[in-house]
Amino acid sequence: MARPEQQKDADLEQESGRKKMGRRKACKFCADENLKIDYKDAGCSKYFIADRGKLVPRRLTGNCAKHQRERSAGPCPAPA
Repeated sequence: MARPEQQKDADLEQESGRKKMGRRKACKFCADENLKIDYKDAGCSKYFIADRGKLVPRRLTGNCAKHQRERSAGPCPAPA
């Protein structure tokens, strides 16, 4: 008697201790060309900044490397 595919997958997950990865999140800024990165825009920034003020990593937000660097740059520091 053959086991269903779902049962086989569940058994493999339990044996290896790892979960299957889902679909990767798409970068919001690459998907929508009209969306610009602006550190002053609170509505856009709330998805990328944690409650303590730290930046959320790109593996959680789905940003590409280019746009994550732009998010982290923020305003230029004042000259000394």
